[in-house]
Amino acid sequence: MLSRTVEPFSASSSRSVAAAQPRCANVKELHHYLKETDCPYVKIAVTDLDGVLRGKYLAKRKFLTALEEGIAFCDVVLGWDCNDQLYDNARATGWHTGYPDRRLRIVADSLRILPFENNMPFVLCEFAGGVADLCPRRLLGRTLERLDALGFRAFAGVEYEFFLFDETPESVRAKGYRNLQTLTPGYFGYSVLRSSVHAELYAELLDYCEQMAMPLEGLHTETGPGVIEAAMAYDTALRAADNAALFKTFTKVFAQRRNLMACFMAKWSERWPGQSGHLHISLRSHDGKHVFHDDTAPHSISTCMRHFIGGMQKLLPELTCMAAPTINAYSRLIPGYWAPTRASWGIENRTVALRAIIGQHSAQRVEYRLAGADANPYLALSAALASGAWGIENKIEPTAPTAGNDYQAGGEAIETVPSTLFDAARRFAKSTTAKELFGETFVEHYAATREWEAREFQKHVTDWELQRYFEII
Repeated sequence: MLSRTVEPFSASSSRSVAAAQPRCANVKELHHYLKETDCPYVKIAVTDLDGVLRGKYLAKRKFLTALEEGIAFCDVVLGWDCNDQLYDNARATGWHTGYPDRRLRIVADSLRILPFENNMPFVLCEFAGGVADLCPRRLLGRTLERLDALGFRAFAGVEYEFFLFDETPESVRAKGYRNLQTLTPGYFGYSVLRSSVHAELYAELLDYCEQMAMPLEGLHTETGPGVIEAAMAYDTALRAADNAALFKTFTKVFAQRRNLMACFMAKWSERWPGQSGHLHISLRSHDGKHVFHDDTAPHSISTCMRHFIGGMQKLLPELTCMAAPTINAYSRLIPGYWAPTRASWGIENRTVALRAIIGQHSAQRVEYRLAGADANPYLALSAALASGAWGIENKIEPTAPTAGNDYQAGGEAIETVPSTLFDAARRFAKSTTAKELFGETFVEHYAATREWEAREFQKHVTDWELQRYFEII
């Protein structure tokens, strides 16, 4: 695999770069750091509603001026889809607004160095003026402020499953996205053989993530050809979302620089299980106490954790489109493929939507299994945390936990997850609780973007339809 490497990273150089990653707590420290460096450019980025990083290079002198006087970005970033097509049904952005520049806030503590771009500084931003209510990162920030007012700090870790293909952006288009060559063949989850054969690639990815200050806690093959699962390090919820958004983009960069492709679709092929973006979530009090664990309670689940689960369970069907945001996402949410179909929960149960993971005080958490690899991490975490906070505020009791196979469970009535993006968007648009949690402006705009996505799909004729109906019907 070393022949694929554009610029090999040695483990020793990785550790030294990771150790040298700057830490700037505020704009003043960022300004001081950049003035002392000799790099002439800075790279900035914001995330759009699909979680795609949109950014540009700025001359350092321009960026330093922006730190003092402000910087702006065209709000079309929040007014188009992942294919740069303008939404025709959104009131907050559109031709009628003229797509003006909107003020950005530079997130100083997101600074990291891009080792493969001559150690160029890279900084995340978020919209702060005009369309701030639509900004995914700001939405998560407001959700965390709600939890803070309740006396809690949220922590999270994200797990991503993704396919690696022995393809390039040019070759997949030439093939019409059919008959693609995966990095490895067949089912082989947790394979020591596969990861050892490609040991250099795995080592480079681990080192690369360290260099990018988005470290991994685990990396292994998943079940399916060329599938890898990466467990990102646990962190504060906002930092975890930043790292997740960066991981998706820069893993694609890592792969394409080696003539490979990484795919984060929720389901690439009907022959294989889908790709998840599971969220592991816990809360701590302001004094650092882990509040989900109670030795005296059944399964050691505290009242706080129980109500948190209750809120997530109750609102999961209404907020589904925040964690399953694409047409493709609903191909993953089917029985028997490791993804939930109902708003269910259980103890250490991987067939449910909300898996309670029981352990020591510091390890007890909830795994939000609805989210796919295609989800915007800021929006998926906002949905999970806001619904959990709502559950605590309103003392929402969950149903009895599901034991065994939730795909075949009966008994207590539990709502099913919407089966299409259009249904999920309509459910979200009508949710008074979603408007309470996220604001009417965001709910209206985001629901419109998901309805747009559904309408775009309806225009097309799929291969399945041609094969099924062309001759016979």
